[in-house]
Amino acid sequence: SFTMNMYLFVYDLMQFCGHSWIFTNMIIRFMTFGKDSLADTFHSIGLVMRLCQLLSVLEILHILIGIDKSRLLPRFLQITERIIILFVVINSQEEVQGKYVVCVLFFLWNLLDVVRYTYNMLARMGIYYLPLTWLNLSLCIPLYPLSVLAKGFAICVSLPYFESFGTYSIKLPFPFTFSIYFPYVLKMYLIVLFAGMCFVIRNLFSERMAHLGTGNNKNKRS
Repeated sequence: SFTMNMYLFVYDLMQFCGHSWIFTNMIIRFMTFGKDSLADTFHSIGLVMRLCQLLSVLEILHILIGIDKSRLLPRFLQITERIIILFVVINSQEEVQGKYVVCVLFFLWNLLDVVRYTYNMLARMGIYYLPLTWLNLSLCIPLYPLSVLAKGFAICVSLPYFESFGTYSIKLPFPFTFSIYFPYVLKMYLIVLFAGMCFVIRNLFSERMAHLGTGNNKNKRS
């Protein structure tokens, strides 16, 4: 319906504005302060980044109620990966926030999202530019695995701090013998992260073939 389409357009516009601001801010800060800006990335743009990622949870709801025709599982994996890395790994450990890997992650995430939300906004209006469509469907194929590698590196960097501070580790008092050592949880999540990457990449290739490999009937200039 027109109302749902307008709602999705406004949602994409909000996300585009947020990620564009982050991406532009990162570039300007790097051009101004050089490498010194990298360690301060999280403190400069972390709030907006967290708001954008929390807002992205709505995309799962959009798919569940049927107003977005994207596949649920790949999108769910991509969103939950970011939520876990951003809020559980980076936000909870101040020592990790100053690492260069945070800047790399934010750069990859926002580069992908600026392109994706630009494409989505135009698609809501029935506008399909072939170069933008190609970029949206192709850019994620090399950049998504790079972002997963950066996520894995961020987890590895955070492990010594989780071990030292005992963050999220739980040990129940007697008579219970149950305990959760959070670094072990993160190590197991690394396996899930890379297994999910294989599934998501396969889905990205299938989407690209569906849109670009069977003709360009949707990819017309308007």
